[in-house]
Amino acid sequence: MDANHVNAITRAAKSIMVSHLGMSVEVNAPYVTASDIASEQISVILGVNGELEGQIICSMKEDTAKSIVGTMMGGMDIQHLDDMSWSAIQEFGNWIAGTTATELSKEATTIDVTPPVINEGASSFHASSSFITLPLTSQIGDLNVHVSVKKSKALK
Repeated sequence: MDANHVNAITRAAKSIMVSHLGMSVEVNAPYVTASDIASEQISVILGVNGELEGQIICSMKEDTAKSIVGTMMGGMDIQHLDDMSWSAIQEFGNWIAGTTATELSKEATTIDVTPPVINEGASSFHASSSFITLPLTSQIGDLNVHVSVKKSKALK
């Protein structure tokens, strides 16, 4: 994975937490994981197509997801995740996807991102290549952004 691409994705995720949710965010040291990663309780899965192909998976604990939804809804206290909450988490994924596309365009890389898919519950994600995990910490909880992208085979 190209460091410029990973840095662009990191900037995008941090930017959303800061600008859309008003959070201060610490980006912790990224690390490489094998081709399979354990999910947290809630994950937003985004497929990447275009000049890059792969996945971006944003994983978080349920309490973090509730805090994100509550913040998106003007500070509401969210007790459980319902259909409106799932829609908000998908929109959070769309924000990250759109900002990722913008940040990558600054690196002269054009991508399309698939609509977000939400995974609830503990599971494992498997891919044909490794992931770089970008751990973000904020006052509402941790967000792990797992990135597995490479240059598109069609463009090599």
